[in-house]
Amino acid sequence: MNAQLLQTPIAYLKGVGPNRAETLRSELGIATFSDLLNFFPNRYIDKTQYYKVAQLQRNSAEVQLVGKIVNIKTIDQKKGKRLVATFVDDTGTMELVWFRGQKWIRENLKLNTPYVIFGKCNWFNNSFSMPHPEMELVSEHKNGLKIAMQPVYPSKEKLSNKGITNRVISKWMQQVFMETKGRFSESLSPWLLDALKLLSKSEAIFNVHFPKSQALLARAQFRLKFEELFYIQLQLIAKKQLRKQKIKGLPFDRVGTLFHDFYNNFLPFELTNAQKRVVKEIRADLGSNAQMNRLLQGDVGSGKTIVAVLIMLLAIDNGFQACLMAPTEILATQHYNGIQQLLKGTGIECALLTGSVKQSVRKPLHEQLEEGSLQILIGTHALLEDKVKFKNLGLAIVDEQHRFGVAQRSKLWHKNTLPPHILVMTATPIPRTLAMSLYGDLDISVIDELPPGRKPIKTVHRFDSNRLKVFRFVRDEVKKGRQVYVVYPLIQESEALDYKDLMDGYESIARDFPLPDYQISIVHGQMKPADKDYEMDRFVKGETQIMVATTVIEVGVNVPNASVMIIESAERFGLSQLHQLRGRVGRGADQSFCILMTGHKLSSEAKTRMETMVRTNDGFEIAEVDLKLRGPGNLMGTQQSGVLQLKIADLIKDNAILQTARHYAIKTLNEDPALGHPENRVIRDTYAQLSQNKTIWNYIS
Repeated sequence: MNAQLLQTPIAYLKGVGPNRAETLRSELGIATFSDLLNFFPNRYIDKTQYYKVAQLQRNSAEVQLVGKIVNIKTIDQKKGKRLVATFVDDTGTMELVWFRGQKWIRENLKLNTPYVIFGKCNWFNNSFSMPHPEMELVSEHKNGLKIAMQPVYPSKEKLSNKGITNRVISKWMQQVFMETKGRFSESLSPWLLDALKLLSKSEAIFNVHFPKSQALLARAQFRLKFEELFYIQLQLIAKKQLRKQKIKGLPFDRVGTLFHDFYNNFLPFELTNAQKRVVKEIRADLGSNAQMNRLLQGDVGSGKTIVAVLIMLLAIDNGFQACLMAPTEILATQHYNGIQQLLKGTGIECALLTGSVKQSVRKPLHEQLEEGSLQILIGTHALLEDKVKFKNLGLAIVDEQHRFGVAQRSKLWHKNTLPPHILVMTATPIPRTLAMSLYGDLDISVIDELPPGRKPIKTVHRFDSNRLKVFRFVRDEVKKGRQVYVVYPLIQESEALDYKDLMDGYESIARDFPLPDYQISIVHGQMKPADKDYEMDRFVKGETQIMVATTVIEVGVNVPNASVMIIESAERFGLSQLHQLRGRVGRGADQSFCILMTGHKLSSEAKTRMETMVRTNDGFEIAEVDLKLRGPGNLMGTQQSGVLQLKIADLIKDNAILQTARHYAIKTLNEDPALGHPENRVIRDTYAQLSQNKTIWNYIS
């Protein structure tokens, strides 16, 4: 019966009505009784203690006292008036102050009657005062529903303007509990509740809104966080298992001559142990009869491309074609040039397809692809066009997957009768917690060591006042024949401002590094693609020594001779962006440097970012700090910013609960893949219901 009742529109709850219901729906996404119950407090005020005036500390904490008001007066001040009441208990005296609503308060306050007051204490002019206290007569306080720990719900300005205060939300919560009698269907199996000593669903919901004690609150939160994360993991793992059973993979059953020949005769350097491990993991997938769906994470410069080439050779050895799709033309071209270079002398046909490839080149390319003589195709979104038909596509590699939509990726899947094996590569290391939630349905491989001979980049933080020293250093590096990047932030909302910053910067550098001794390239978003490519090309060829640019060069530009990266206004960049930019240098044998330039005024978050960059080159460690600073929503970029709008769990703080939830989700599905056992009926029903509701589920790609 309660299940139906919980779907009642919120407008029918006593005290809400159609207008407030519309505000709740538009501002908080609350449309039903159930939504209101799943709107959780984000903090609590402890009202278990009553203080005496003599016990108050000068720390502006929120406290609760019992006493009487002995007199009340209005005081004139520069702007308007204030109402001041003298409040006493048996240990001392303090003032209560109101700046608004004075008439109503004056008419309703009872002198010499015991009150319970609650609010923030201020120390001013050698005495304590409390502005706008919450007040309740002791007689009413004793009869009210006792909430020792008072919940504080997330709020927005529009809610306060419509009179939807914390107190009002609390009242509505009490109302919902009265109407449902506080009984809610259990959503976890008895064996799970038992194994983890969890509160029942009804107890957990009650104690998260009306906690009887700190200990019960902690248990209620654990229970609800576990449940939320458990069902997300269950869905990801079920999806993965289903895919492995249902989607048969193309059989790659041999490691042939191309692979061996390349490995023994053409490898430019010995593979690191991490690269060898990853190749083994991928080979095991390819020989398993199930379709591979693997995420390959590796830091900037860890050697993902060579792994990609080896896997492509495996595909060709087994009679299949391979493709690699990158998000930008620059990156696709770079992959193409790098792979062409590696495959020189092997006789393998490799081609590039991007938006700017001319029609005259495309036609023969399409034909070779369809007849199978073209074995490797590298490109951008252009690979997804219907005209692009493969004879036998066996492997699709997607670089920087979060820049492609789900629909775009599924087009690749359909380029063959059986879906190709998929390898997703990213150079933006994703913290494990986030990877487990966003990509829990992918197998994950990590290259966690850099190739030998790579010198770690030295990173320093300098203030604008040290600019002359920095320029002196740049001159020395250019004298040694090295090249330098100077990058300016790009913030879309203020393109004109960004352009001005860039141009001012360019002019000051041109003054300090005059022609003919120095050549400078400039690249920014407002240039035509052809001009951009021309400037980039000059820098790549070494015709210019300094490249002044906006963040266009963030992804993938490879100039081994560039050894200095100067990031202007570094405080305006996020950590992952700073790390990506730093990865543009350090690609050759020379010692490379990254210089973070900032003003003197830095927020504490900006300081943390600078310290992290100077301290470590490890992308995974940086990603963890970034996750703590920015939260999971922003980490994935706009395409996925809605990804994890969790109701109560927090991916960062609840990492341990996430691991536990994943462990039990795997255990459940291993023992009962179809959730058919009677003791798992509850899980099966809840799972089915969640899958119907368009909540978090549709975001998990």
